[in-house]
Amino acid sequence: MKKIITIFSVIVLITSLTACSPDFNGSRTGNDKQLIMEYTAFNTTDSQDLVVEAGDIIHTEIVIEDGQLSYKIQKNDDEPIAESEGIFFSVDYDVEVEESGTYTVTVTGEKTKGSVKFVVESAE
Repeated sequence: MKKIITIFSVIVLITSLTACSPDFNGSRTGNDKQLIMEYTAFNTTDSQDLVVEAGDIIHTEIVIEDGQLSYKIQKNDDEPIAESEGIFFSVDYDVEVEESGTYTVTVTGEKTKGSVKFVVESAE
């Protein structure tokens, strides 16, 4: 009986450990002009402040190989200048910024594999 309990305990332990997935497995580069992430696992929320001048563009590239992603670009508590929830496809576009300031890029992954890139491109 003790042997059966031990075997059952080991099976439960192995099953529970394999069910866990990491919050983030990949690379991240972020500063006041860019947020670049490449990952094989992204199951959390990350954010980066970007300093942007009026007329600048935030070039956005999102590659989704698996899972889904939500993102938002927002200055303080203002309306977001770009936002999407639960996307499961890749996208590439530019967001023109009308007002200078610090914009927060917030990205949330749900079992996501792929990459994101938000880069400030000067209007000059």
